Amino acid sequence: MANVIVLGAGMAGVSLIDRTEPGLETSYGNAGIIQSEAVEPYAMPRDIATLLSIAIGTSNAVHYRPLTLPQHLNSLLSYWWNSAPARYRRISKAYASIIAQATAEHAPLIAEAQVEHLVRREGFRVLHRAQASMDKAVANAERLKAEYGVAFKALSPEEFAKAEPALVNPGAGAIHWLAPWTVRDPGTLTAAYGQLFQRLGGTLAHGDADSLQRTASGAWQVTAADGPIDAEHVVVALGPWSSQFLARFGYFFPMVRKRGYHRHYRAQGMLELPIMDDANSYVIAPMAKGLRITTGAELTGDEPNAMPIQLRRAEEAASTLLPLGAPVENRPWAGVRPCMPDMLPVIGAAPKHTGLWLHFGHGHQGFTLGPATARMLAELMTGETPYVPAEPFRPSRYA
Repeated sequence: MANVIVLGAGMAGVSLIDRTEPGLETSYGNAGIIQSEAVEPYAMPRDIATLLSIAIGTSNAVHYRPLTLPQHLNSLLSYWWNSAPARYRRISKAYASIIAQATAEHAPLIAEAQVEHLVRREGFRVLHRAQASMDKAVANAERLKAEYGVAFKALSPEEFAKAEPALVNPGAGAIHWLAPWTVRDPGTLTAAYGQLFQRLGGTLAHGDADSLQRTASGAWQVTAADGPIDAEHVVVALGPWSSQFLARFGYFFPMVRKRGYHRHYRAQGMLELPIMDDANSYVIAPMAKGLRITTGAELTGDEPNAMPIQLRRAEEAASTLLPLGAPVENRPWAGVRPCMPDMLPVIGAAPKHTGLWLHFGHGHQGFTLGPATARMLAELMTGETPYVPAEPFRPSRYA
C-alpha cells in the first residue's frame, strides 16, 4: 500500500503525526475500560425529569456552561432527534457491530506490544445505591443479554462487599459486567501501541496538522519538525479537533464536545475492579498512580479554564464508599470527548478529496473502539470488504 500520514495520537490514530507523544490527550484521561458491554451508545435523555435535573444542575451526569450552549444548539437538537426510540434502535444495531469487535482487535496489539501486565479481563461493576435503581438495572441487563449476548452477574450487597473488601457502603448491590477488560494505565497502553507501530516500520513525527496541504503533484503534505512529509493518503484522526480542522477543506461535521475530568487519590484501601457509581455518574478505578475518578460530560467551548464541579461532586460521593486519601496531582486533568449527534463515529473516505480519510467521533468510547474501527478504515483504504458493514459510519452522511 502507498504511504499514509495519520494525523492524531490518541487511540483512534496511534500511528501518527502529532504535536505530542502518543496517548497524552483524550486517550490518556479515560476510566481505562475496554467496554465490550456498551453495545448501545449514550442516548440523550428524553424524559422530562432527567432533562429538568440537568437543566437546574442537580444531575452530575451532565454539566453545562450557559454561555457556551448556543454553539452546541444545532448538534444537541440533532442528538435529541437521533435519540428517538426507532432511530436509536437502528443506531444501536450499527454501534453494537463494532463494540462486539473491541476486545478481539485489542488482543493482538496488547500481545505484540507486550503490555499484558496492564490488562485485566475480569470486567467492572456498576454500583446502585437504591433498590429501585438496582431492580431497573437488572431488568436492563437481562434485556441486553437476550438481545446481544452480554454477560453479567447481579451482586447482592453482601456479594458486592465480599468482592470489594475496601467498600464501606455496598449500596443495594451491583451489576458485574463480566466481559470488559480494564487497563491500569491507559496512556501507557496507547503509547505502547505507538511504539509497536514504530517497531513494525512506521515513523513517528512531531508536527502541526494545520500545515496539511495538497502539493502540485497531488500528494498530501504536512510539515514536521524534520521537514515536509508527503504521502498519497492522509487520515484525520484528531478527535475533538477534527471538525474544526476539516472546516478549512469545506467540510462541516457537527460535534458535541464533552469535557471530562480525572484525578488520582492515595487510597487507604484499593479496589479490585473499577466501579461506576450510577447515582452520581462517575467511575472510580484502580490505576498505577492510585484510585482514578473520572467524571461525566461537561458541555464546553474552546475556553481553556477548567471548572471541575462534577469532579468535586464525585469526590464527595466516592468518600462515602471508601477512604479516598489525598489527591496525587495538584490539579485535575481535563480533556474533551468528540461526540457525533448520531452517536456513531465517522469512518471512511472524505467525499470531496481523493486520498483524504476520516477516523474520529468515537465519543466516550475512543479507547474501546480505536483498534476495531481502525481495521475497518484500513480495509476501506485497501479496497477490501470491511469485516463489519461500514455504511452507517460513512462521512458522506454529513455532506
